[in-house]
Amino acid sequence: MNDKCVTEFFGNMVFGNEAMQQYLPKDTYEALRKTIRNGTHLELDVANAVANAMKIWAVDKGATHFTHWFQPMTGITAEKHDSFISPDGRGNVIMEFSGKALVKGEPDASSFPSGGLRATFEARGYTAWDPTSYAFIKDNTLCIPTAFCSYSGEALDKKTPLLRSMEALNKEALRILRLFGVTDATRVVSSVGAEQEYFLIDKEMYLKRPDLMFCGRTLFGARPPKGQEMDDHYFGAIKQRVSAFMQELDRELWKLGVYAKTRHNEVAPAQHELALVYSEVNIATDHNQLTMELMKSIAAKHGLACLLHEKPFAGINGSGKHNNWSLATDTGVNLLEPGETPYEDAQFLLFLVAVIKAVDEYQDLLRVSVASAGNDHRLGANEAPPAIVSIFLGEELTDILDSIESCSLYSCKEKKLMEIGASVLPHFPKDTTDRNRTSPFAFTGNKFEFRMLGSAFSVAGPNIVINTIVAEVLRKFADVLEGSKDFKTDLSELIKNTISAHKRILFNGNGYDDSWVKEANKRGLSNLRNTPETLPAFIREDSVELFTKHHVFTKQEIHSRYEILLENYSKTINIEALTMLDMVSKKIIPSVILYQKTLAEAACSKKQVDPAISTSLEETLLVKIAELSSALFRKQENLTVQLTEVKGLSDQLELAEGFRNRVFTAMNEVRLIVDELETLVSSDEWGYPTYAEILYSVNE
Repeated sequence: MNDKCVTEFFGNMVFGNEAMQQYLPKDTYEALRKTIRNGTHLELDVANAVANAMKIWAVDKGATHFTHWFQPMTGITAEKHDSFISPDGRGNVIMEFSGKALVKGEPDASSFPSGGLRATFEARGYTAWDPTSYAFIKDNTLCIPTAFCSYSGEALDKKTPLLRSMEALNKEALRILRLFGVTDATRVVSSVGAEQEYFLIDKEMYLKRPDLMFCGRTLFGARPPKGQEMDDHYFGAIKQRVSAFMQELDRELWKLGVYAKTRHNEVAPAQHELALVYSEVNIATDHNQLTMELMKSIAAKHGLACLLHEKPFAGINGSGKHNNWSLATDTGVNLLEPGETPYEDAQFLLFLVAVIKAVDEYQDLLRVSVASAGNDHRLGANEAPPAIVSIFLGEELTDILDSIESCSLYSCKEKKLMEIGASVLPHFPKDTTDRNRTSPFAFTGNKFEFRMLGSAFSVAGPNIVINTIVAEVLRKFADVLEGSKDFKTDLSELIKNTISAHKRILFNGNGYDDSWVKEANKRGLSNLRNTPETLPAFIREDSVELFTKHHVFTKQEIHSRYEILLENYSKTINIEALTMLDMVSKKIIPSVILYQKTLAEAACSKKQVDPAISTSLEETLLVKIAELSSALFRKQENLTVQLTEVKGLSDQLELAEGFRNRVFTAMNEVRLIVDELETLVSSDEWGYPTYAEILYSVNE
């Protein structure tokens, strides 16, 4: 594949700007572009013209069906396909697609999570076309990105509140820019580049592990002899089978206009990463959902299984998703770009301290946005940021803020050239700051990298929170400065006072160190260690006031999402517990009994040959395995009891806490015994593929 080939097919399955110009009348094209650019209403006659052109384009590309592609609260996408065909009254068909079918769909809303917003019998829901996200063709189906709401208008999806948060941020950021005399910008958008981590294992291994199939992670597994200790997988040569998968994934993403950019091996065996180029957050969310969907379907074509769980293997690095967030105007100005002299750039500093204040004041909401049963395994596990939210700024920006707070003169540090020690190597400027992989929210040059997301997460939730909390702080700043009689003095005081009030959230050190936990506690920072402990922050009075003030969520939508998140957590642990009990009963205990029989028969055979021969090896193993078997049976029964009793709880928070504190604890006790048994029982007798077999199953 050469460069010319890629440029020729990039975006060819997207009804983007080029296709619009080709298929739409000029006045219709301009009306649609205005809607996309300014968010204005699209009239029905224009929608009809767009729908007809979109249908012609899609049919030309081989599409036979269309679907409203939306993102319900399940965490994945949803679609219902309708064909373009309509009877012509003469026994034949015509291909039709109306403006009404384009802008509105009516899926059954009762079968999607609603958190009590809808009763089972209240089935009607609506999907509404989002013209800011281009339609695309996937599997011969025209996919139309849409929002999803109930019959009574409540958002039942992740796109609607994301679009609302973008509007809130745009409104408040423009107020700030006008104070600095910026009049050419008409829109401010948050942009995101998502880095997606994932595992690839052999499909046959995957199908032999019920825990991977039902739960996405292994519920049992002893540590392999070799994991990631040698650091030889990270950025290593990519195996041919994985490379073939990556190449096809890139091609399919490029056809859909997704800017797949960087691919490489990650730290853990069988772990990899794909990074996308920045897009507006709405588009970036759609593209990341498409990426995860295609990863799974393309992996299957190559005899592989793609694992997006945050922690598929205990003792092995899990997978996260880095959310690189920035602010830019429609004129192309990055508002988080420090420039050559950041200490003299008041506009940059104001937006910077706005983010600092937002993260400090709403750290609990950021933690809520990444809370899940899967991510609880990963956060703070010395492979991911701790559960304590903090900001890394680096040495230069920290020194600048310190000098502003103390009213002292900042001494600019000249950039040095890197001296590597070999004359043939090029000299290049050394960055003024290092990177900090332990920081949850790190400034990385002209953006903030939110590193706490789990691999399977939609990026919508975290960005809804970031957009909204920054919008709120910018609103407060604008309220102060718009009434100022001495703008420069009041601006300087505002920046200085914000730094003083919120510097506790700044931390440039090692987030993995135990001393940081103690220090964070002294500073008054939150340390919400698991999902049931975290989620109540979402429905606190100040949280509800924040989201409702900016029209991102209604009070009912907040409480419904709270219920959905709690319910998802409990359901996840419940499925894992039931899967564990099933695996123990049907395979592990029979395997252990069979191996005990083998050992006993071996000992008897020896004695029959020569009564003087020692059978201490077999007897010692038999005694040890018998003791573990008895312990396993007791722990299995305890898990069953805990599961039964917890299910009797009716309050959703109490239920989630019960699953965390009782069921999850009982599961870990079962696991410890099973993992030890795995090291004792013959691999020929053991019922499931081991970690070593799974992690190194793709070896060519």
